[in-house]
Formats: sequence, C-alpha cells, structure tokens
Amino acid sequence: MSSITVPTSGTRQRFRSLLPNVRVGRYPTGQLNSITDVPEVHVSTQSIKRPNTETSHAINTGVTTILPRKDWFTLGSRCGIFNFNGSGEMTGTHWIQETGLLNSPIIITNSFGVGSCYNGIYKHAIREHADKDGLVDWFLLPVVAETYDGMTSDIGAMAVTPEMVVKGIDEANKERVPEGCTGGGTGMLTAGFKSGTGSASRVVRGKVRIEGQKESQSEYVVGALVQANYGKQYDLRMCGVPIGRLFLSKEEIADQEKYLGEGATGQSSAEDQSENKSPKDGSIIIVIATSAPLSAAQCTRLAKRATAGMARVGGWGSNSSGDIFIAFSTAHGIPRDRADTDGPFEPVVDMEVQNLQDETINGIFEAATDAVEESIYNALCMAHDTVGPKGKEFKAIDLQKLKGFMDKYYV
Repeated sequence: MSSITVPTSGTRQRFRSLLPNVRVGRYPTGQLNSITDVPEVHVSTQSIKRPNTETSHAINTGVTTILPRKDWFTLGSRCGIFNFNGSGEMTGTHWIQETGLLNSPIIITNSFGVGSCYNGIYKHAIREHADKDGLVDWFLLPVVAETYDGMTSDIGAMAVTPEMVVKGIDEANKERVPEGCTGGGTGMLTAGFKSGTGSASRVVRGKVRIEGQKESQSEYVVGALVQANYGKQYDLRMCGVPIGRLFLSKEEIADQEKYLGEGATGQSSAEDQSENKSPKDGSIIIVIATSAPLSAAQCTRLAKRATAGMARVGGWGSNSSGDIFIAFSTAHGIPRDRADTDGPFEPVVDMEVQNLQDETINGIFEAATDAVEESIYNALCMAHDTVGPKGKEFKAIDLQKLKGFMDKYYV
C-alpha cells in the first residue's frame, strides 16, 4: 500500500491561531502569512506516506518545490547563501556565490533524495527548453537541499523520484504552503517533537526615492520557509519561554543535561531516542524570499539573519548539523541570455537595477528573523504524530499543553 499525497493536519493549528495574543516581532504578516505572499514565489509539496507492512518499512518523506518565479529558467533572481554549519548539502551554491544569481527552483528533500531531485529539475528543463530535435545547448546547475529523515522513514528505500520534482514544478502555486508533515519535511523532527515544513511572512513599509521622480510609499514582503530537523528538547524556546524544559520532568531534564556536549549527529537510532529521550541534533534548511530590491551581497547578508531566527527557538549549530540558508529577491528578473550583445568580450550595460540603501535595510533583516522564528513554530504546531519503521511512534507537540504553558509564562 502506498500513497503520494499532501496530508491534512487534522485538528492541528498554526502557532498564531493557537496563541492569538502572542506576538512574534512587530511587523504585520502578509495575507497568507506564508512565503507565497512574496510576489513571484510559487510553492508545492509532494509527500510519500507508506505504513509498515510485513515486507516493507514505513516511509515518511517527500519533496518541497520553491520557484523564485514561474519563469525561473529564463529570468534569474539576485541571490545569496550562508552556511552556518556545513554538515549537509545544498547543490548549486558555488555558482550562486560566483554570480549572485539564482536560475533554478529550490528543492528540499531527504538526504538520500538529492540525486533524484537534481535529475528531476533537469527533466523538467529538458521537457520545456530542449530544441526541436530534443537537444540542449544551455547551462543549468540545480539547487537541491536536504535534511535527514532516517529515524521516521526507511530512507534506504530511495522513495523520492525525479517525477515528483517535475510534478512539483508544474503544480507550484500561490496558495499558503502546506505545513507540518508535508513535502520534504514529512519525516523531520525538531527538539524531540515531530515537525517538518513551516512558513511565515512579514510586510515592511518603505519609500522609493529616485532622482527626478516624486517620492512614493512602498511595501516590501519578506517570507521564510523552513525544513526543520534540529535541536534538543532541553533547548526549545518559544517567544522566550523555555517550552522544551517545561514539557520535561525533573528526571528527564537531568537526563538531557547528561548528554549535553557529547556531539550531536542528527542520526541516532529510534532506540537511542527511546532510551535517552534526547534525540540528537540534526539540520535545518531555511529559504528567505523578499520583494525588496536587494543586491546579491545584500541577499547574502539577509541569509545570515536566518541564524538569529533559528537561535530564538533554541538552535546553536551543532558540529554535525547541516544549517544552510539561502535568500533571494524577486524585485528584478535578470535575463540569462541576451541575444543583442556583441559577444562576451565587449562590456554592455542594458538595464537599470534599483537596490535598497544599506543604511535602511534593518527592517528587512528584522522581518526575516521574525518570519524564520514563526516558520519553525508552525512546523512544530502543524505536524502530527507519525509512525516510523518497526512501529516506532514520534509524537507531535501537545498543543493544549503548549497553550497552557504560554498562557502562564509568556510576557
């Protein structure tokens, strides 16, 4: 028995719906409070959920597809990368660092699915952009990121296929991103709880001042999407409240403190989790998108702010954690090919590109940090209990207990 589906979250609630009086930052959200509030950005999720059978182990995995713009192949986006801790993979980053441009979907999956997703981007591009003879003469480096779901899923089954990516690109849309146990986050764990995919957005008001033109008001959207698979329960905090420790008994706190400093791997067995109640630290992939007109250098600076959002929720960058962040701007579509040039040795200027002033960028930085923080909360709150290989159950955070603790301790 198998299924490829986007699961519903049942009675689960997003963090803001569960706790309407708790504030995450001071900026308003976008209409959907999702990365898809950012103009041009489209997202889809493909999930695989298969139960244990007499002949096979449970599979809980999938693919998240993020399009910086529908015409991602022809028009690039200013982009930057930040590697907070590099025990993970995000392909295509050398070329992004070289050029400051993103000309690929961003695919997030499990650690063993990177190759299939890489091929899936090529399959889609070949289908759409091969010549009449089926040949290609263009260059493309796909961007694929991963986190490890081997505790909750039979990762060795290699269940992710290139066709899932092709379908994901075709079906990417502007709806709110499905959260929790969906897409690449289907099998992920955070701070001892089931988690997965989460998203949020913020709106920052600004001004446009161009010489010779009348000053005008503007709004810039900043959105984040996370695939969260990191952290110890002991460290989990929400809006300053030590939620992780509040969920633990005194004995369990002592047990987690006993393991502090031993070196996290993110790949402990289900038996280790059961015995220690302290699953090892794993990884997190964070994608930040904005409509603000940023240069590639500013996008790199923006990607670094994902670290602050993760830290607010208890992340600190374990030795073997893959904490890799990418940020891009949708303000300008940069053509990848210009037929009207006289070749690569005659410099040509053919377009004007606006950039945000560095002295006024703090609001974008702060909004990104807030959106990342809330995205992680949503990944936790929207996830549901999951049964992994050999019947091992991984519990989602108890929302009513969470609400009780936040009502009592949040200031």
